[in-house]
Amino acid sequence: MQEMKELTSSLRFPEGPIAMADGSVVLVEIERGTLSRVQPDGAVDVVAELGGGPNGAAMGPDGAIYVCNNGGFKWREANGMLAPAGTPDDYSGGRIERVDLTSGESSVLYSECDGYALNGPNDIVFDADGGMWFTDLGKTYDTHKDLGVIYYAKADGSHISRQIVHRETPNGIALSPDEKTLYFAETVTGRVWAYDVSEPGVVDGGSAHLLVGLPGFQLFDSMAVDSAGNVCVATLINGGITVISADGESVEHVPTEEMFTTNICFGGDDLCTAFITLSGTGRLVSMQWPRPGLALNFLNK
Repeated sequence: MQEMKELTSSLRFPEGPIAMADGSVVLVEIERGTLSRVQPDGAVDVVAELGGGPNGAAMGPDGAIYVCNNGGFKWREANGMLAPAGTPDDYSGGRIERVDLTSGESSVLYSECDGYALNGPNDIVFDADGGMWFTDLGKTYDTHKDLGVIYYAKADGSHISRQIVHRETPNGIALSPDEKTLYFAETVTGRVWAYDVSEPGVVDGGSAHLLVGLPGFQLFDSMAVDSAGNVCVATLINGGITVISADGESVEHVPTEEMFTTNICFGGDDLCTAFITLSGTGRLVSMQWPRPGLALNFLNK
């Protein structure tokens, strides 16, 4: 295992890390219902109280943080491990929220599309045109569940569209370096899918192909792409980061030794520092990565 540095262990199911230029990491705490900032010394400041279940986050073209809010989970905690456990009675509905980093003020940008409610927005990535791709994982109930959807929306609130529907727990989402390919991970199937992007905000539905499917009981969460075009997917149960080449031929596993390894992002001056959320134990860790991460639009270019 590569050497990991623990930055903090005081978080309540952290996800959606964003490595900032000042060395801090902005992320969500799903169980706590906040957008938070982890300072380089490990101190944690609350940026915004959002409620529900803030799940994924990204910086938009206006310098604000856009948050996927899943509306909330039930939780269980045992043996020092926190985990989501279904949809709560006080589920507040899925939405996309915009947060001003300076003031902490938040507003709901989207809560539905063409009459379909957002159920469980999960992960988000911005393209060079300033639009956001985001996944909706769906929601699970005692006797049924809502299927997942991949959406595209504009940051000014003027447009949202359903691009890929009827998916099984779509979670992490990312774009290839040339933005001609959209990737998303399905959690319970342990698969990563790839679609051609025919124009900004539109996928070619007939182009779908399976990038990789993992054997056995391994579940996928969020993802990031590195500068070589590899898809780096946080992997649950078999805790670690699964690194997949753009052609799907090369697959390697970087272990973290926690089953709830949920997110990865890249930062530091050379983008060779990987920041990883180990959500069950509330930790944010970092490790040196053998390749630079892909510079994200509006953040670290």
